[in-house]
Amino acid sequence: MSAQAQVVTFFDESSDDGYYDTGLAFVGGTSTFTRSGPSGDKLPVVSGQSYRGNDALSFSWNSKPGGNWDALVIAPGWLFQDITQSDTLSFWVFSNQLTPAAALPMISMEGAPGTTKSLKYSLSQFQGDIPAQQWTRVRVPLDVLFLDPAQTAIEFDKIKAIIFSQGQADQTNHQWLVDDVKTVPAASGPLPAPAELVGFGYERHGDFTWNRVQAPNLDGYHLYYSENNGQSFQLAKYIPATDTLTLHWWGDSGNGFTRQYRLTALGFAGEESAPSATVTVTAAPMTNDEFLDMVQRATLRYFWDFGHPVSGLARERNSSGNTVTIGGSGFGIMAILVGIDRGWIDRSEGRERLLTITDFLQNADRFHGAWPHWMDGNTGNVIPFSAQDNGGDLVETSFMVQGLLAARSYFHENNSQDSLLRARITGLWEGVEWTWYRRINQPVLYWHWSPNFAWAMNFALRGFNETHITYLLAIASPTNGVPASLYHSGWASPGYVNGQTYDGYKLDVGPARGGPLFFAHYSYLGFDPRNIRDAYTNYFVRNAHHTLINRAWSIQNPGNHPGYGPDNWGLTASDNPFGYLAHEATLSRDNGTIAPTAALSSMPYTPTESMAALKNFYRVHGERLWGPMGFKDAFNLREDWYANSYLAIDQGPIIVMIENYRSHLLWDLFMENPEIQPALDAIGFVADTTSSITGVDREDFSSGWVISPNPLTSNELHIQAPATNDIRGRLYSLTGQLLWESGLPALSSGVATIFLPELPAGAYVLSFTRHDRPLHRQVVLLAN
Repeated sequence: MSAQAQVVTFFDESSDDGYYDTGLAFVGGTSTFTRSGPSGDKLPVVSGQSYRGNDALSFSWNSKPGGNWDALVIAPGWLFQDITQSDTLSFWVFSNQLTPAAALPMISMEGAPGTTKSLKYSLSQFQGDIPAQQWTRVRVPLDVLFLDPAQTAIEFDKIKAIIFSQGQADQTNHQWLVDDVKTVPAASGPLPAPAELVGFGYERHGDFTWNRVQAPNLDGYHLYYSENNGQSFQLAKYIPATDTLTLHWWGDSGNGFTRQYRLTALGFAGEESAPSATVTVTAAPMTNDEFLDMVQRATLRYFWDFGHPVSGLARERNSSGNTVTIGGSGFGIMAILVGIDRGWIDRSEGRERLLTITDFLQNADRFHGAWPHWMDGNTGNVIPFSAQDNGGDLVETSFMVQGLLAARSYFHENNSQDSLLRARITGLWEGVEWTWYRRINQPVLYWHWSPNFAWAMNFALRGFNETHITYLLAIASPTNGVPASLYHSGWASPGYVNGQTYDGYKLDVGPARGGPLFFAHYSYLGFDPRNIRDAYTNYFVRNAHHTLINRAWSIQNPGNHPGYGPDNWGLTASDNPFGYLAHEATLSRDNGTIAPTAALSSMPYTPTESMAALKNFYRVHGERLWGPMGFKDAFNLREDWYANSYLAIDQGPIIVMIENYRSHLLWDLFMENPEIQPALDAIGFVADTTSSITGVDREDFSSGWVISPNPLTSNELHIQAPATNDIRGRLYSLTGQLLWESGLPALSSGVATIFLPELPAGAYVLSFTRHDRPLHRQVVLLAN
């Protein structure tokens, strides 16, 4: 039996809301022990404070004369465990106050039905006082149980539970957190010190990577930090053995500080290696560019460090194992290009990853040239997305092709490896049978086809939604192209045109208020919508208005969700406390869940508003929302819920669209492909520079404004602005209620005077728009 197999875990994480389903507590007499769960007999868990993982068991008791209590920590799944190859029972304790050794609980085990429980032993036999306010590891040598001649016939290869029981009746309230309860093997040799520890200091956290320690008894790592230039170190956190990156959140650093960090490796029986070399990191306020670097670099890890080890493709989510996603992998290819271009990934290593990906795609399941939504990252075999969806997915395939074509442009050098990659990408692109997905020459494309269920999914692609890129590529295909007329008969079919104005922003096409924000992202990661329009709209302007309408919904907040506001917005498809939903600006699809990808992936459209949201997500919510691979998927303040998940389709657009804002790298690469412009011409796209909203225009509009006085003591307000006409003003309460609206009078020497309605003292938001470009300023009204 391997050393890893000798570790038997009874608790390290709970999947339940506030309790551990396989943890039971029983109380008798006058003693007390706090219990939880729907049946009232479960062990409570506490989130956000743990030795490892996301939560820990909560033991809160008072042992009294004539009373008793037992807390059973049962292995996940209620399974019986063989601990005969283990050497030590180990767990970690965090006590609110010092627990004297004499007051420690008893420890025992319970076996399979029909066998007796083990003898009880006082933990004071193995552990001294438990100090206050720090994690302490407790170890019980299992030979004490195995070899005790008084032990009855318990079967240690069928252990059901580790039992903590009442010890000394000290009539004192005790509160413990208990975590990482397991039995482990004996030490199997010294552990080498971790090597190549690298640390980066950001505004409110430190970020660390290192090389994996190669040792059969590796159980994890300890990260330590020093605040006195390395004279003494204290434990920052435990890190699982599977990780080679972590962060340490330190919160608001004020004017900044410098810390030293080092790392040790841990063995199963508690042995600890010598420390790594020490690294120094500094906390300091960050510029906008530093924020963008931080977000892109961390988010890139999802596709680079966490990429599937065989296929190189992106896993569907961080808990998906071998399930990889085709669309999210297309986004990931573009993310890798960003990493190479910014110097975070070596060009030859990035190219090698793409050669691995393209080789895998050549041999993976395809259905008339289209890949499935999901596949096995080891074999390339389809994994059904739903009961009848086990074949080709044309939309996911278009997201993949969008990324591949950007990569074909990027690797343009005249060498054998670049040439090989370009040739593979061309073969994959030309192998997609877009014509097949017309379903026997229908005037519209269809999403799915299965060899088992044919067209049973019956999903015609009609806009406006995320499938714009699918029609562009189907028309652009040099081998299996569809007529450009399908763009109008299929994509822009009845119901496509909108023409309504919401919160001052006209929406030419799309559903009411625009739909979930991923509609404005997925098709435009490579397809550059700037400075052109088709018969219906300019899509850059359309997407900017969609974003601003989505944000305005959060400012107005008709659902009264806590936390919503000018800097906390973004409704799109994401995880939520109740499952998964395509959230959007409607009451039926807004349950209070904000997804960072919504605002951050809109950076090219709304740079000022998106940057403000980024800083809010990091500075206000970062301790629970930021992780080693960037912002986690979503959060909901009404439910006090922060996701632990990362999703490929949400992480990828963050990196790519931030880069399109910063350098338009992916837009340039994709549009360089020679097949694209003829397709746009055939569709009817024409130049349209007059109505585009560029990042520069938006920044110019927001500069040069002076609002005085602020705070104000009357309703008279003076506005100095660089623009002289066509400015409309609105005043909102902080809950989003529109209180006043008017065009600004003609400016005299750039200054206008307006009179607000009589209002109570408080804070308000002034909103100005000119040619559909917004500006927001907060004003404070003092009592008259």
